[in-house]
Amino acid sequence: MNNRFDIVAKLPEMKSGKELVTALSVFPKYDESICYENQAARLMALSDLYKIYVPSEMSIEIYSKLYLALMRSLQKKGTKLSAIQQNENFKAAKNQEYTSIMGGSDSFTIIGMSGIGKSSAVSRAITLITENRVIEIEKPYTKIVPCVTVQCPFDSSVKGLLIEILRKVDEELESQYYQNALRARATTDMLIGSVSQVALNHIGILIVDEIQNVVNSKNGKSLIGALTQLINNSGISICMIGTPESAVFFESAMQLARRSLGLQYSVMGYDAYFQSFCKVIFKYQFLKNCVDITPAIMEWLYEHSAGIASVVVSLVHDAQEIAILTGKEILNIDTLNEAYQKRLSLLHNYIQPAIIHNGQISKSKRKSPVASISKNDIASERIDTDWSLKALAEKSKRENIDIVKLLADYVTIVEVAI
Repeated sequence: MNNRFDIVAKLPEMKSGKELVTALSVFPKYDESICYENQAARLMALSDLYKIYVPSEMSIEIYSKLYLALMRSLQKKGTKLSAIQQNENFKAAKNQEYTSIMGGSDSFTIIGMSGIGKSSAVSRAITLITENRVIEIEKPYTKIVPCVTVQCPFDSSVKGLLIEILRKVDEELESQYYQNALRARATTDMLIGSVSQVALNHIGILIVDEIQNVVNSKNGKSLIGALTQLINNSGISICMIGTPESAVFFESAMQLARRSLGLQYSVMGYDAYFQSFCKVIFKYQFLKNCVDITPAIMEWLYEHSAGIASVVVSLVHDAQEIAILTGKEILNIDTLNEAYQKRLSLLHNYIQPAIIHNGQISKSKRKSPVASISKNDIASERIDTDWSLKALAEKSKRENIDIVKLLADYVTIVEVAI
């Protein structure tokens, strides 16, 4: 029987403080000479922006949570209880009556808005935790995959998820569990037994991403039930990652809520971390005219990203891409605004300015008779209270002046393409 302490000893030492921050950070190599290369070379190098990772408090919490969850899972392997559970799981795989011996409730969630970096934080944490992708035990010889990551099926299919777990294990161990399950045409109940056995022997922690897919699926509660059964039959920890809509689903019933206690995150605030994040991103410029970031640009980035890290990176990346392709060769509010208008138009309904510093930071350079304005715009952008649409309309008619030109003195007009 395996010595559980020997298994845990195979984990790299848990990091903390500055050592952890340094280990989590990813800063691609940058050479200023790239700014003098041709367009193609600079456009390809520009993709390095998406490789940058600046650790936050969320990154540190997720690392600690995953490390401790993995350690708890490994401590259960090689025990007398796990040997008894192996026999029960074998019965389940043969479609016979069986019982759950391991028990436990080692599941938790990581819930946050899309784009704030949950999956990236989990990926970085796993990279540190699993310095060796596979843990090998000598007596008796066995292999353990510390972290197996799968995505929740879009239709929340229990069978689909179980099959995917087997396939992921086969990728790491070069085993035949996936093919054997397909060949046997195993039922869902038999698959739960087989996957429980595989998890008990070969999996440290199971990470299920995109768990919000269970919300609008009729199979949602069945899938969560299957994961609960998997915990009870294998003793492994299960981490579920999703967006805030999944929180409503888990709160709907006690048995779901107790299985989903964990970490919840929102967008970044306009704080020291956001400013340092922007400064790091801005250092990676691939333009002929490099500029330093200013407070006004940081404020603009926050207002036009709603504090979502991935949107900030997309804005800086696309603004540089536009600047290279158009020959402007400078990263400023004008090129950033062009990227926001042309590349991020589908996100406009989800991004609302969160802070206002000294009025409007940037204005449109051109105004056109073809413009779009809403009541909310008028309410939020009003400069002078001594005016009304009715009065402006009467003045426009009386003096034969374009109404849009009159409105431009009181509100910001945004040009849109038709």
